Amino acid sequence: MTKKTLKDVNLAGKRIVMRVDFNVPIKEGVITDDTRIKGALPSIKYVLEQGGSLVLMSHLGRPKGNGYEASFSLKPVAECLAKMLDKPVTFAPDCQNADAEVAAMQAGDIVMLENTRFYVEEQGKVKQAKGQSDEDFAAAKAEVKANQRAMAEKLASYGDIYCNDAFGSAHRAHASTAIVDDYMDVCVAGFLLEKEIEYLGNAVENPSRPFVAILGGAKVSDKLAVVNKLLDKVDTLIIGGGMAYTFLKAMGHNVGGSLCELDQLDYATEMIEKAKANGKTLLLPIDNIAADKFDAEANTQEVGNEIPDGWMALDIGPKTTALYSEAVATAKTVLWNGPMGCFEMAKFANGTFGVCQAVADSDSVSIIGGGDSVSAVNKSGLAEKMSHISTGGGASLELLEGKILPGVAALDDK
Repeated sequence: MTKKTLKDVNLAGKRIVMRVDFNVPIKEGVITDDTRIKGALPSIKYVLEQGGSLVLMSHLGRPKGNGYEASFSLKPVAECLAKMLDKPVTFAPDCQNADAEVAAMQAGDIVMLENTRFYVEEQGKVKQAKGQSDEDFAAAKAEVKANQRAMAEKLASYGDIYCNDAFGSAHRAHASTAIVDDYMDVCVAGFLLEKEIEYLGNAVENPSRPFVAILGGAKVSDKLAVVNKLLDKVDTLIIGGGMAYTFLKAMGHNVGGSLCELDQLDYATEMIEKAKANGKTLLLPIDNIAADKFDAEANTQEVGNEIPDGWMALDIGPKTTALYSEAVATAKTVLWNGPMGCFEMAKFANGTFGVCQAVADSDSVSIIGGGDSVSAVNKSGLAEKMSHISTGGGASLELLEGKILPGVAALDDK
């Protein structure tokens, strides 16, 4: 970790503008998973203990960016945080018009800003309208970018120090994640961001061996660069989930109606050959749980690597689960991103939960790389047995690919 953190600066009497990742699931006004809020608590509590005050900002969901949308309001999050801290959290209903709430702050106070994505300027994106000329589109983009910088400058005006503790958004060059840094003299990482970079960075660059990576999820195309990168680093690469069937198809197997990206067959073949050339172990399913439809009540059958026509593989089979678990048992570092099957449906959860149990039982540094893997680990009840559970899906993948994350690059170097 080469960036300054909260511990490298004096916080007493300062207002800290902190970008957090409070993009939590909310159903009918109730937060159904508060993992990301809890993840920010160490940084929040440290600032308050050091005599600082906090202006918190975050996005939530995917609002249109044209103003307030009740279903994406962060007010329930502010209320949840207040209960966790057992202290008031002032909610500012407009992230770009919070001067009054900020001006009233004293040391130890917290102000939570409304969803930054209620403004299109946060992301700085604009789509070319049908019939819009290239010249007009270029002008529109320039205007949005200028407004994005103006928004970042406004957010910066709320404090003395900027802290980014939102790893899940660190791969975005948004107003509140990377551009706000241009308008603040001191920009540091929070403890969660620091922890994420250290675990994920060390996993790739300096792992204890054997190093086993497990990749799952629906599509190979989502993880092209990750597969390629990890084959340079790991001792064993395990592939499950829907992406496995593109690899099996490339090997000449019939995959029936299983997920398969025909335009990625050459890539899959290339990765299989790369693993052989580099002396790496690449594990693919040897049996599967096939269904006659994508449904929780579907008829199922256990099959090998020839999926019958009219059937689709929705989970790895018991022999594959045992094979993968055996590889995990010998590992000293395990990195896992993506489920082994459609674990949300009970009939197709055994593979994911079996691998999860193997990771929990292993004598390894175990890193769960964000996304659906986190949901699976939480659902399994084994989360406490993992060394690190990442809060970032896309950010985790991009860090593993070796990409520079804008939200990290913008922070002050030590």
